[in-house]
Amino acid sequence: MLQNLCDTHTHTLYSRHAYSTIRENVLAARDAGLELLGSTEHFSDMLFPESSLTHANVRDYQFFDNLGIWPREWEGVRVLRGCEVDIRGLDGSLFGDHIVVTADIVGRPLDEPQTLSERVFSRCDYVVTSVHLDDFAQGATVAQGTEMYLSVLHRDHVLTLGHTGRSSVRYDLREVIGEAARLHKLIEINEHSLEAGFGDCAGVCRDIAETCAELGCQIAVNTDAHVCTQVGQFPVALAMLEEINFPQELIATRSAEAFLAAKSAALGE
Repeated sequence: MLQNLCDTHTHTLYSRHAYSTIRENVLAARDAGLELLGSTEHFSDMLFPESSLTHANVRDYQFFDNLGIWPREWEGVRVLRGCEVDIRGLDGSLFGDHIVVTADIVGRPLDEPQTLSERVFSRCDYVVTSVHLDDFAQGATVAQGTEMYLSVLHRDHVLTLGHTGRSSVRYDLREVIGEAARLHKLIEINEHSLEAGFGDCAGVCRDIAETCAELGCQIAVNTDAHVCTQVGQFPVALAMLEEINFPQELIATRSAEAFLAAKSAALGE
């Protein structure tokens, strides 16, 4: 039976359409026997209606400024701080890339202006990238989708491509997964996407997993939990992986030690 002792894509109340606190998620992780929990709030223009690709109020994103107060070990669980950022362009641009921040959350000028994405990513242990708002990708070709994901993989803080199996942006599996393997980055198998049955997600996710196994690319098996009762629950994803005899050693989330090693290799730590 496959082991998965980390959940590195979860959400709290800050994501606005999620329903639990960070403590509730930590307690759920402990009760599920997890060794490591990664909390990855949405970082996206869907979070606040007044946000756009070129403008946002930095105070709306101050949650990320204060992540450093969280304990690293909490109720016996290793806790990591991350975000799930939206991919917002076929060029691989991410939300916050074109929003310049010149002052902090109380209005003091910064010594050096920075983009909102730089500000948020610098406070995170790692970044998950996903497609939610796909207006920019209408009519995109497989080649364009492939180039988009390849560009994202080369971003410094990016560790994981999130739920690409349910994304409307199609891509060349072998080319993207092969590059992820070369860069030691992770492809996510997302329990929520499989359980909810988004389109042909089951078939696409199976193809993704089989390609990862063939090319030696590590995966992250995550819940994408939006309420604490989902944290650490991966029955559909693990059943699919067991059906295809997915190798345990390619599951980066199999243990805290394995995930931290994968993160270090991918992010050059």
